[in-house]
Amino acid sequence: MEVNVLNVSGKETGAKVQLPDSVFGVEPNDHAIYLDVKQFLANQRQGTHKAKQRNEIAGSTRKLHKQKGTGGARAGSIKSPLFNGGGRVFGPQPRDYSFKLNKKLKQLARKSALTYKAQDNSIVVLEDFNFDSVKTKNYVQLVADLNFTNEKTLLVLPAANNNIYLSSRNLKKAKVITADQLSTYDVLNAGKLLLTTGSVKTLEEAFAK
Repeated sequence: MEVNVLNVSGKETGAKVQLPDSVFGVEPNDHAIYLDVKQFLANQRQGTHKAKQRNEIAGSTRKLHKQKGTGGARAGSIKSPLFNGGGRVFGPQPRDYSFKLNKKLKQLARKSALTYKAQDNSIVVLEDFNFDSVKTKNYVQLVADLNFTNEKTLLVLPAANNNIYLSSRNLKKAKVITADQLSTYDVLNAGKLLLTTGSVKTLEEAFAK
């Protein structure tokens, strides 16, 4: 798939770049995407939820009244789950939600997500650029020139660039990552995917391994 290369002002430079079919033109696998996104979201969970069981509640273990003859239900200590303030039965306990996925499956999921973006014409390729300083208005202007002000955008850079990253950090609908940080979730969560000529080459090399 061949696309035009734009500059930071949103104008065509006259250059074209080939999006390799091995990355942007595969047969999408929806189940691989599902598993990769599920793993990504699971890894975001802290798993620190905790409810106290009856053996962890502070209180007396004295039996409240005799077993029989009261006309009421049998009752043990005030820490029983039956009473207000008692322990919780089968309450949540700290746990790790993460799980492992095969490397090739994760790679297929990312390729599938990129292919869907290519099919939707949601990929824009920019020439490699840099900002002279950290200014949010520089990134706002970049997005405005591309007519993506109201779109969620994901900019993929070939390598870390603090000026660009910090300029975008305060913008709710903008995210900047490097090619090696690319995840299926980020690709699908973005309305428009912004690549640079350098990041296209980096992605092709990364997926060739």
